[in-house]
Amino acid sequence: MSGPVLVGVDGSATSMAAVEAAAREADRLGVELRLTHAFEWSATRVPPGVPPWDPGGSRVHGSVNSALTEAERRARSAAPGLSVTRTVLMGEPMTVLETESRRASLTVVGSRPPSRSAGSRRGSLAVRLAAHGQSPVLMVRGRPDPAGPVVLVGDHGRVGRAAAEFAFAEASARGTDLVVLNGWDTRTGKPRNGFAATLSALRKSHPDIVVRRPRVRGGIRRAVVEASARAQLVVVCMNGRVGWTAASPTRISRATLRHADCPVAVIRAEEETR
Repeated sequence: MSGPVLVGVDGSATSMAAVEAAAREADRLGVELRLTHAFEWSATRVPPGVPPWDPGGSRVHGSVNSALTEAERRARSAAPGLSVTRTVLMGEPMTVLETESRRASLTVVGSRPPSRSAGSRRGSLAVRLAAHGQSPVLMVRGRPDPAGPVVLVGDHGRVGRAAAEFAFAEASARGTDLVVLNGWDTRTGKPRNGFAATLSALRKSHPDIVVRRPRVRGGIRRAVVEASARAQLVVVCMNGRVGWTAASPTRISRATLRHADCPVAVIRAEEETR
């Protein structure tokens, strides 16, 4: 992946947390960090007498610059020496990030929507970006355990190769274990092996990583939410063939995005990995 890490900036506490996480990811990937503010133009926000296309005379312009300046300061503090660019684009935040994600290695967002028009439900922006964006999505939320593992979650018992590779890379960069939750076969009492070959290959290429596959009791969604309380990151594989849309996300992915107690990365797979 050579595209930048893209992060939405609106000046909120959640977006600033997303900026710091995005900076660390960009540093790990060796790519540029792109700070993006989506400017929704509204005549009601412009002081009377100020021409609409005179941003230099608008109070809105100053607040946007202030947010981006603070975001850049936090990014460079999190990853000194990182290449950082700033951009302000006209449009509704979700639409802007969707479009910009086409050129990104990773898109990072906070757990709260950047505007009222984006909806008020946690995870709604990440849901839409995972469904329609063109890059993996990282939603920064919760209280990650700095000593915890990376958790890889299968959707419908399957784990895509892209999600597995992302999870292994994160575990390696963080120097921690990888926990795989992809369900158990009730007939055999053994883990479902929807990605046995991929797991075997990645174990060989990452011999430093300890991989654990605990038995899931009480349902995969509950297991994921419980595991997130002791994790640094949860990586969810969403298979493209199970009807993932912005209006109807899969239950596992939706529950993770809304209830996890640590950051969540959603990687969409177009094909099943066997």
